Amino acid sequence: MSTTEIYLLAMLLIFVAPFLVWRLCKTDYFAPLAIVQIIMGIVLGPGVVGAIFPEYHKFVFNPDVVKTLNGVAQWGVMLFVMLAGIELDLKATWKYRRESITTAGLSLGLPLVCGCAAAVLLMQYPGWMGAKAANWQFMLGTGMACAVTALPVLVLLMEKLDILRQPMGQRILRYASLDDVAIWGVLALILLDWERVGRQASFLVGFAVLTIVFRRLMARLQQSDRWYVALIWLIACAFAADWAGLHFMVGAFLAGVVMDVEWFGQENLDALFKNVLLVLMPVFFLSTGLRTKWDLGGYAVFFVGGLLLLASVGGKLVGAHLAGKLLGWKSGEASIIGWLLQTKGLIEIIFANILLDKQIITNETFTALLLMAVGSTMLTIPIVHPKLNRAQNRGLVSQASS
Repeated sequence: MSTTEIYLLAMLLIFVAPFLVWRLCKTDYFAPLAIVQIIMGIVLGPGVVGAIFPEYHKFVFNPDVVKTLNGVAQWGVMLFVMLAGIELDLKATWKYRRESITTAGLSLGLPLVCGCAAAVLLMQYPGWMGAKAANWQFMLGTGMACAVTALPVLVLLMEKLDILRQPMGQRILRYASLDDVAIWGVLALILLDWERVGRQASFLVGFAVLTIVFRRLMARLQQSDRWYVALIWLIACAFAADWAGLHFMVGAFLAGVVMDVEWFGQENLDALFKNVLLVLMPVFFLSTGLRTKWDLGGYAVFFVGGLLLLASVGGKLVGAHLAGKLLGWKSGEASIIGWLLQTKGLIEIIFANILLDKQIITNETFTALLLMAVGSTMLTIPIVHPKLNRAQNRGLVSQASS
C-alpha cells in the first residue's frame, strides 16, 4: 500500500471504531462520543492493539502516517483551544467577583494541593518525572493537571443535563472560566525558560500591543472577514508562543481570550465548536492514544491513575463544599457544583500533552493522567443526574445567582 492508502485506512479506524462502540453499546449516558473516542485512542495505541498485533500496528501507524495525523491533530486542537478562549465570559465573572473568586479559588486550590502531594509521592519512584523537569515543575504540573476544569466539555455536559442556560449553569461557567485562566497562567509559569526569558518577555509585550490593533481591526470588519482574520491571528499567536519557548497551544488560548463572542455570534461559534469536535478532534484523540505507554507495568499506571483521580475529585468536592459554607449555598448545591467542576475531559488531556512534549512528565505519567481524565469525565453524568433531579424537585436550580 502507498502512504496515502495507509493514512486513509488509519482515518477509517479513527472514525469507525469509536462510532460503532458509542452507537451499539449506547454509552451516551456515562460516556459521550468524545470520551469514547479518547478511550478508543488508548485502545488503538501501542499499549493495547499495539501489544496484541504489533506488526499490524507498526504497518498502519508507521512514522509517515503518524506525522500526517499529528499535523491534522495540531490544527484541530489549536481551533478547539481558541474556541475555549473565546467562550470565557470574564465580564460576568467580574460582575459576581466575590462569589466567583471564592469558589474558583477553593475549587482550584485544593485539588492543586492534593495533586502536588501525589506528585511528591511519585517523585520517590523512578520513571514518573520527565527528563527535563525540575522538581517544582513536575509537582506543579501534576497538581494543576488534577485541578483542571475542562470548560468545553463542561458546556457539553451541562447542555445534556439541560442546565446550561439556567442560573446555576451560568454560575458554574463563571467559576470554570476563572479556573481556565489560572490553568494557562500556571502553564506559562511552568514552561518559563530562563534561557529564553527575553523571547518570552518580547512575546508578551508584542502580544499586548498587537491585541489593541487586532481588536480595533476586528471591530471594523464584516463578520465574514472576521472569521478569516481570526484564523490568521490564531496561527500567528501560536507560532509566536512556540518561538518564545512556551507552547503553541498557550498562544492559541491567548488568541481566543482577546476575541469577543459578539464578533461571530454565539450560534455560529457553537456550530464551529461542534464541527471541530466532529471533523478534527477524533484525530487528536487517536494521536494522544498513540503516546500512551505501560512500560512500568499496567498495575502501576492504573494505581497512579486512581491516586490522581482521588486527588482531583476529592479536592474539587472539598473545595466546593467549603465555598458553599462560606457563601451560604443551599443544601445539595455544593455537591452538584463540585462534581461538574471536576470534569477533566479534553483540556486536561491537552495540558498533559504539553507537559509530555516538554518532557516534564514521562509517557507513563501521561497515561495515568489520561486514565484520570477519562474516569473523572465518565463519573460526572451518572452522579450528577440524580442529584440534579432531587435539586430540581426542591427548586434549587431555578434559584437566581447570588
